[in-house]
Amino acid sequence: MTTVSPDRPVFAAPSAGARATAGRAARVGALLGLTLLAACGLPRSGPNRNEILRGGEAGVGNAHVVMVNDHVTRATAYSPSYGFSNAFLSAGQVGADEIRPGDVLGLTVWENVDDGLLASLGQSNTPLQELQVDSAGYIFVPYAGRIRAAGNSPDALREIITDRLGSQTPDPQVTVTRVAGDGATVSVMGRVNGQGVFPIERPTRTLSAMLARAGGVSIDPEVAVVTVKRDGNTGRIWLKDLYESSSNDIALRPGDVVLVEEDQRSFTALGALGGQTKVPLGSEEIDAIEAIALVGGLQTQLADPTGVFILRDEPQSVARAVMGRNDLYGDQRMAYVLDLTQPNGLFMARDFMIRDEDTVYVTEAPYVQWQKTLGAITGSAATARTLETLGN
Repeated sequence: MTTVSPDRPVFAAPSAGARATAGRAARVGALLGLTLLAACGLPRSGPNRNEILRGGEAGVGNAHVVMVNDHVTRATAYSPSYGFSNAFLSAGQVGADEIRPGDVLGLTVWENVDDGLLASLGQSNTPLQELQVDSAGYIFVPYAGRIRAAGNSPDALREIITDRLGSQTPDPQVTVTRVAGDGATVSVMGRVNGQGVFPIERPTRTLSAMLARAGGVSIDPEVAVVTVKRDGNTGRIWLKDLYESSSNDIALRPGDVVLVEEDQRSFTALGALGGQTKVPLGSEEIDAIEAIALVGGLQTQLADPTGVFILRDEPQSVARAVMGRNDLYGDQRMAYVLDLTQPNGLFMARDFMIRDEDTVYVTEAPYVQWQKTLGAITGSAATARTLETLGN
């Protein structure tokens, strides 16, 4: 027999069924709570549209977020161009008969005496073959001494040698010929059909002629870039610009190096696109529509067409023109926003030019994150039911 103290309350012990129900509710509640907590950290391809827009707010980020319009497309139309400096454009053509260091000359001297300075007894002429012009531009001729040959034509050099020998032998006659032109050469390498070192001759004194001499380019001319290196200076030009304007067909100089390579410029595609990768630009200029098309377009099931962003570091002059401000200094981080759902959205994208090292990022549509959250909840609910079944 149990004695109950009158001053203590009596609590009835819960039934077994009540305890089971409470346990199931606790388990399900805990799972749902964990699911909702985890929903904030569900996997995604990157920030959403609103998060990027907040990055342009004062005190939040240091990027300028700009909606693309006609003013912006005009202000950002700047594109770093290739071209030759005046040092390249003003260089004159090398004379076909100009002697240069490395050339090999042939000399013949006739003397109007039986016993001359150079000729053997009974001979009237003395051939001096394979006189190489040294790196300083000089040759050595017996009895005439060290003579500067580089920069002279064979005829001018003949007169100099004749004058030097005239004081030692009566009325000498001299002929000068170029045996080889190894000193006036250009190296052509890279994406051409025939790399090599080629002499500058009368038909190959210009850049286009030398490229033809090397067999032409071996890549698509639309993406071919020609670089010329000369005396520490470098000039670069698109192949198509070389042929479209004769002013770009510069004269070559001895020692020039001509390099043909494929355009190395690229942009990076990220987010809800058909591919996430680094993409070559593929031509001198491409617009945002072409850039998106290059990676397979927007992912229909994921992409937010109101959240197409082009991220880049903009030069000071361009940033000032875009923002209409003169208090911006140095390169500026810019996030350009394209809304493809607007009536002129596709036209804005078509007019907006993509540049080297741009990042094209497309955000996920808001409902995608909700789908992921609901999927997590329903999946967890199914797990809870399974646990409940196991608990019974």
